[in-house]
Amino acid sequence: MKQIESKYSKILFSFCVTFIFLFVTANKAYSQAFQQEIPEEYSFVINIGDTVPDFYFTLSNGTETHIRKFRGGVVLLQFTASWCGVCRRKMPHYESKIWQKHKHNAEFDLYGITLKESPEKTLAFQEEMGITYSLASDPDGHIFSKFAQANAGVTRSVLIDRDGRIAYVTRLFNNEEFEGLQKVIESLLSE
Repeated sequence: MKQIESKYSKILFSFCVTFIFLFVTANKAYSQAFQQEIPEEYSFVINIGDTVPDFYFTLSNGTETHIRKFRGGVVLLQFTASWCGVCRRKMPHYESKIWQKHKHNAEFDLYGITLKESPEKTLAFQEEMGITYSLASDPDGHIFSKFAQANAGVTRSVLIDRDGRIAYVTRLFNNEEFEGLQKVIESLLSE
């Protein structure tokens, strides 16, 4: 009888060790993403690990949607504006290196949100820039203010994980941050 109990104890122990290993490995992306410290000068009002603020938005094609609709997938919000020079330099990189790579992945979405611009201006901006990912206008800055201080610079991105938590942020266009963003996207999508 002791021999049988010992055998089951060993099996149970092996199962627990394997489960813990798999759990730690699967959550590696979360632990990497949540290690990012947001510099105070970035003027975000959200933190890594926070639940994404609740909001509706209307895409440039007129479709109204809600951020909660994307729970279960990975979502990148890219705050932008037609009058922002850094945004104009940044958007082609988001198009070519992120959107073109992941646009056929049903578990990934990328939305540009134009600050203080009309839907008509947003659509014209999208066409001018040759951007194929969806843009949404934020004419009064209501969405922007859920993520950053109202008077903060527009150029920023927020990556949201499958659980609806803030996983990574960027400000302006810094190559190191952009590469980090791409790595965290890859990591989250591989889960």
